[in-house]
Amino acid sequence: MTDLARRGIRSTQLGLVINAALVATKLVAGVVGHSYALVADAVESTADIFSSLIVWGGLHMATRPADEDHPYGHGKAEALAGAVVSLVLIAAAVAIAIQAVHEIRTPHQTPAPWTLGVLVGVVVVKLLLSRHVTAIGVQMGSSAVRADAWHHMSDAVTSTAAFLGISIALLGQRLDGGSGWASADDWAALFAAGIIVINGVLLARPALHDLMDREADDEIVRPIRQAAASVPGVLAIETLRVRKSGLAYYVDVHVEANAAMPLAAAHSLSGQVKGAIRAAVPQVAGVLVHMEPYMEPYMEQPYVEPHEPRPEGAAAATGSSEGSSEGPSAGSTSTDRA
Repeated sequence: MTDLARRGIRSTQLGLVINAALVATKLVAGVVGHSYALVADAVESTADIFSSLIVWGGLHMATRPADEDHPYGHGKAEALAGAVVSLVLIAAAVAIAIQAVHEIRTPHQTPAPWTLGVLVGVVVVKLLLSRHVTAIGVQMGSSAVRADAWHHMSDAVTSTAAFLGISIALLGQRLDGGSGWASADDWAALFAAGIIVINGVLLARPALHDLMDREADDEIVRPIRQAAASVPGVLAIETLRVRKSGLAYYVDVHVEANAAMPLAAAHSLSGQVKGAIRAAVPQVAGVLVHMEPYMEPYMEQPYVEPHEPRPEGAAAATGSSEGSSEGPSAGSTSTDRA
């Protein structure tokens, strides 16, 4: 398990402890202080706990090494965890919205003023936690950890909305002396639910892209292409495909080289390409190199080792004697796999 993976798991464990404490605090404050927005916030934090457990399990599974049944490793578990967390987020928002509509239609007491202090504390804690987890998720390139961070951020959003709703309800009570504005608390919960749904959909997209092997971002593909093209003997890159699996990337690359290159030399060149790619982008876990002949008129000449100076007049030579002494030709293809 890498250090980044351990940091991701530790951030998830920290979120579990904090969310458990916040659930109890918000639930008690919501019931005693007559604030459904706080109760809804507690429900959302409960969903955070289950989400953190899912992320924890997904990261633990994703870091397991490849085995006979899973030759490409278990990286998809990380993206799957991210997708599940997003769905849990959306489901929690729908539940909050349904209950908020019910509370809006049901007369109830104005929330207690002291509940505002509870919400301020919740917002501060959640913003700090979200910032911490987001930084780790970006470093890891983990959609599951980033989804967990947004889950914390959504909790801060719902708490902020609850603060505004309760403030409006208390202001209305002071102005007209009744509880006619008490539903502002519930409207705040409904508004927060809408924001959570939007975030859930946005978080689900990258996780689903990873599950469907979408092409990696250009910031990953560009250095891979440059590294492969920089290897001496590589004349062109015909095809390059990069996909993300968990915290790692897998590369398929078609490299064009001298059509007269012997098979052994082509195999050696493919190994150099693989090494250059993995040195340039350490997150790459596997490289499959497919050798192709570079079919240009001036390339139809005897193959010369890259470190040897090309003899004068080589372009005019027939290559019948030198070409035959080099061994089998790799004019078709040769492959190498990490």
